[in-house]
Amino acid sequence: MISNAPAREGGREGRSRARRVWRQLVMNPGAFIGALILLTLVVGAVVAPWVAPYDWKEQFVGPRLSPPSATHWFGTDLFGRDVFSRVLYGGRFSLSVGIATVLFSMIVGSLFGLFIAHFGGRIDHVGVMIIDVMLGFPPIVLAILIVAVLGVGLPNVVVAVGIAGIPRFARVVRGSTLAIKNRPFVEASQALGAGSLRVVLRHLLPSVLPTITVLATLNLAGAIISTASLSFLGLGAQPPTPEWGAMLNKSRDYMRFASWTMIFPGLALFLSVMSVNLLGDRLSEVLDPRVSKGRGD
Repeated sequence: MISNAPAREGGREGRSRARRVWRQLVMNPGAFIGALILLTLVVGAVVAPWVAPYDWKEQFVGPRLSPPSATHWFGTDLFGRDVFSRVLYGGRFSLSVGIATVLFSMIVGSLFGLFIAHFGGRIDHVGVMIIDVMLGFPPIVLAILIVAVLGVGLPNVVVAVGIAGIPRFARVVRGSTLAIKNRPFVEASQALGAGSLRVVLRHLLPSVLPTITVLATLNLAGAIISTASLSFLGLGAQPPTPEWGAMLNKSRDYMRFASWTMIFPGLALFLSVMSVNLLGDRLSEVLDPRVSKGRGD
């Protein structure tokens, strides 16, 4: 009788590695600060209906282009709307769209990379050709082309930026899968009669999950920037939606005499990207043995 122990090796190794990563993350000041900033932005977006002093679309709650004051902490915009309320609500759009974009890229790209690496041969060859063709386009250019076909709007931006991010996940996950597909616990599972779907989801996926997690964290910052960039160009969120990129776009015409209308949405965008990058950088350090040894971790 063949033991199932080798087949469970990958799952145990993945869980043990996840616990080690978590311990090292919470002990790192940079990662802790990044997590704290990101958590603050997320909580602010969630509780915006109860915290924001005004509704994000309510006009003339104060004088037009009023500077920051005790009544309007971040000032008001051209239509007398409270900028603080709009920045809070803007997190709901900017962060959720960025997360949805990364989830789309991660799920499709990771599964694509896993399956082409697992089957190999002609399937892998064709899959690599598709990845190379998609990587030939700069992500933002590819996203703009897709939006031009689908039309403007945040849902189409999610699809466009998500598709542009697929090849990066597929390439990295494929390489990681090729490195472990012939390990004993995978071969033991196949010898026991496990089908391709079970091998991929039960054994290969848990082993490459740390890599996928790091890549998703690092790509989240780029996704937030890309969606904000498309909104800034007028291809994403449409007025009066308080998405941070769209707010920057509408404020650029009077930034010289009402700079606060750009400073605060830009600051929220900067803090979100910085916090995600701090977490992603620390994750890559923890999961790269060469970096950990070099720093004495």
